[in-house]
Amino acid sequence: MTEEEKLAKKEAKKAKGKTLIAEFKKFITRGNILDMSVGVIMGSAFNAIVTALTNILLSVATWAVPGGLKGLITVLPAVNDAQRGAGFLVDGVTKHFQTFTTAEVNERVIQFAANQGVTNLTVNSDTFIQWKSSMLSNYTLHGTTYAYNMSAVIDWGAFINAIISFLIIALTLFVIVKTFTSLQAKRKLFEEQLVNKFKKPDPTEEETKAE
Repeated sequence: MTEEEKLAKKEAKKAKGKTLIAEFKKFITRGNILDMSVGVIMGSAFNAIVTALTNILLSVATWAVPGGLKGLITVLPAVNDAQRGAGFLVDGVTKHFQTFTTAEVNERVIQFAANQGVTNLTVNSDTFIQWKSSMLSNYTLHGTTYAYNMSAVIDWGAFINAIISFLIIALTLFVIVKTFTSLQAKRKLFEEQLVNKFKKPDPTEEETKAE
């Protein structure tokens, strides 16, 4: 390959590189790309506002419910040993609890440890805390009720929460869109009035008036 051919090939590579850079610049500066980027950023910020407002209104709506709506659950009866719950020693007999309340936690920890042969636990001692952590790992807290993880649970609270959240979000968006549409209509009317005010009369209209 001659020097001229090498030089021509090199220049062709440079030109191709410049073309790619120019196309990339044109792509990232296109109007719809910029509009989309702004829309995504504004959408994220707006989503945070709507979520915060929804949480506030949801808290107000469920204010009087003890433990919140999260406590509205139905635990279906156990149909096999896996769903019976952890074993607790009560009056010398092993019982299984699918649910218990937060007020019963300390009592259940002592019973849970006794079922494994550990007695004379002191509440809030290091050993007690270890047994409590071990026991609660088998349960999930719903409001003020602990439900066994393997149990079949109907979470009414989550369902009602989803409905209320949907209605609040829908109402919020409706008000915002309604307000925005109204402002756009007023702006358009104002612009039309402004244009008509400073619009030069049509010559044919002046001739008609003169006649």
